[in-house]
Amino acid sequence: MENKETYIESAKEVAGKAIGKHGLIYITIIVAMGVGASVVLEEGKMAAVMGLLGASLTALISMLNGVAGANPKQEKPEFEIMKELIARLDGMADRDPMSVSVEGDKVIVKKGDNETQVGR
Repeated sequence: MENKETYIESAKEVAGKAIGKHGLIYITIIVAMGVGASVVLEEGKMAAVMGLLGASLTALISMLNGVAGANPKQEKPEFEIMKELIARLDGMADRDPMSVSVEGDKVIVKKGDNETQVGR
């Protein structure tokens, strides 16, 4: 009996090969659709169609770069901002707590030794 080692390709390798074979065809089809639309459609409708075609080309090229590993993944800036805010809030946790209470037409805000009342 012969022992054979089987190599299982990763999803990235399979997708890379498929996109490598067919990616250029997809891009060509999308560009041809844009050219065909420019011949058939009126000027007012062209902007919307070209915007959609441009967005789909951008998405496809981005996917190609992601699968090929051409672009390193960048951490999203909103996550960095959230991390900074959490760190700041953690630093503020030891400060005097603030409380708000409503009594009738008055709102009373207390923070440490300070108390502010606001009425209508």
